[in-house]
Amino acid sequence: MPPPTMTVAQPVRKQIVEWDAYTGRLEPVDFVEVRARVGGYLQSIHFDEGQIVNKGDLLFVIDARPFVAELNSAEAALSQSKSQLQQTKAKLLEAKAQQQQSAAQLQLAEARVKRARSLEGQNAIAPEELDQREAEFLQAQADVAASKAAASSAEAAIATAAAAVESAEAGVEAAQLNVDYTNIHAPITGRISREYANQGNLISGGTAQSTLLTTITSVEPIYCTFDANEQQVLKYVRLAKSGARKSSREAKNPVFLGLVDETGFPHQGHMDFVDNRLDANTASMRARCIFPNEDQLLLAGMFARIRIPGSAGYEAVLIPDSAIGTDQSSQFVYIVVDGKIERRAITPGPIVDGLRVIRKGLTGDESLVIEGLLQARPEMEVKTKDGTIEVVEDGLPDDYQPLPPDEWIEKSDDVQQESEKDDK
Repeated sequence: MPPPTMTVAQPVRKQIVEWDAYTGRLEPVDFVEVRARVGGYLQSIHFDEGQIVNKGDLLFVIDARPFVAELNSAEAALSQSKSQLQQTKAKLLEAKAQQQQSAAQLQLAEARVKRARSLEGQNAIAPEELDQREAEFLQAQADVAASKAAASSAEAAIATAAAAVESAEAGVEAAQLNVDYTNIHAPITGRISREYANQGNLISGGTAQSTLLTTITSVEPIYCTFDANEQQVLKYVRLAKSGARKSSREAKNPVFLGLVDETGFPHQGHMDFVDNRLDANTASMRARCIFPNEDQLLLAGMFARIRIPGSAGYEAVLIPDSAIGTDQSSQFVYIVVDGKIERRAITPGPIVDGLRVIRKGLTGDESLVIEGLLQARPEMEVKTKDGTIEVVEDGLPDDYQPLPPDEWIEKSDDVQQESEKDDK
């Protein structure tokens, strides 16, 4: 029989990046459960369900009358405390004046008793008068001590009154906060959910179990989380240690995303977070990437196809899967050398641009049998005809670099700014 005809082609050699495939779920950057900080009667609602709300927009109003009454009472208590403080200050001034008067009386009594004692040595004063001068001197000393005690008491009363003023001011501030909390504003910009509590209900507030009023999810940017198994994690760690690929913990490696109804991966973002341990139940590690979502097409809860770089850019040998044979122990291809079939063992890699990456076994200069594989046998003489290997571009780049800081996607800081505002 004449030699069979085999279709042969030279393997494709091109620069590639191995883009690892994962299925991720979209999650909002910020998700807020809107709960009241005070309880009361839900007086009014000021948003349309499902609309985009901006940070600071008024959402709910709780009846503020009980809290206004508490504020008025606290302000009255503050005024009373300030009046008591002024009164104690006046008493201190009075005590100091009395202290000065007592000191003057002591000085006069001391002068009189000294004069009386000198006259006694000359027998020029009656003993009864000397006793009277001694008694006046002792009384003046007692008056001085009493005036000092009164001044000390007045100073202590001032400290007590000042503390009472500070306590009253704190009460006013707390009451004012409760009044302010009756107006519930949007803490972030995002899409609001439905009303979980209708107008007219009595709601609770101020605790983690407070009545849930609604929820808000941010829409721009958006996260996509996925899980990498232990084998993939080890691959990334070894690549980082060898310097072939920077770790996504340290660099913002690019990520491409496609939705279920999209061809290719039109959405580009970058890695944002890698967890610190593998989950003991699934033996996988959670990672997260971030995308701008300017058109708000990406919605929280959606599944997405994502591609992350699994290698650095390098020149690879690519062949179609149809040219690969498999036996029980290995995979192989047939090549034509001097008109004869030769079997060559190979080590295949992932699919890139519709073709299989060959890690070992081919250099890219061979005449590879791409059709008629079932008829081929080693050492068989064959005729050949030229064929072509088609490359189907997947839209992913053949090289990449980690994103520089000026291209990083900024996260929303609405919640952080609101927290800083509350602290002030």
